[in-house]
Amino acid sequence: MVDHLANTEINSQRIAAVENCFGASGQPLALPGRVLLGEGILTKECRKKPKPRIFFLFNDILVYGSIVINKRKYNSQHIIPLEDVTLETLPDTLQMKNRWMIKTSKKSFVVSAASLTERKEWISHLEECIKHLLTKTGRQPCREHAAPWIPDKATDICMRCTQTKFSTLTRRHHCRKCGFVVCADCSRQRFLMPRLSPKPLRVCNLCYRQLLAEKKEEAEADRRQPEPIRSAVQGYEPSSGDDSDKSDDEKAEQWPADTEFYTSEVSWSSFHS
Repeated sequence: MVDHLANTEINSQRIAAVENCFGASGQPLALPGRVLLGEGILTKECRKKPKPRIFFLFNDILVYGSIVINKRKYNSQHIIPLEDVTLETLPDTLQMKNRWMIKTSKKSFVVSAASLTERKEWISHLEECIKHLLTKTGRQPCREHAAPWIPDKATDICMRCTQTKFSTLTRRHHCRKCGFVVCADCSRQRFLMPRLSPKPLRVCNLCYRQLLAEKKEEAEADRRQPEPIRSAVQGYEPSSGDDSDKSDDEKAEQWPADTEFYTSEVSWSSFHS
């Protein structure tokens, strides 16, 4: 289907329509050989609360954004190379059903579909595109992924010290390494993680000690091997930037203490043919 649609007029028109919806704030999406396979609205689990997002599946990238006027105007465009994507199905919660996680080296997040059938179709087509790309490029699947952020309302106390209670004046913060919701005292450190950002990012105290230990081990390995081969990862935004509301004055809702947020124990609008 991809080869059949590549470089056709109908495919060009579909991609141009998506570009027009994002307007000047979006990046150009038309490339030789790129095919728009389908689109749909999914619910994305954001920091504050679940929010609807428009998703577009191409044969080499996944694009999503915020909905201003459906079918007419979108903003906050995000582009994820499919070669960097790993998928993980998740169990239902009381709040969300038909969930799965989209994991990448720079950003990981949870989405949910309107039905189980819709989730199966999304995952099936995503996995097919990813498999085709990896075979074409000879790359191995991504093994290192950014931690998804635990939602703010999942806890009303710091997940590290378990003592500090969040309030209007006591803000919630997220560790960029583990994704835990932590207080300021438990996340005063910053650490440079080039895979996520060119700037040092907030991390909790435990992750900071672990990262320092890993850095020390790497330095010792560098001394044993003076000229290691290094590669810089370039791409899209770090997980700290998207859908994070700045105000923290919403009343926290108590989640069950035994809730497993991201474990693997347990409508797509159009596929073009």
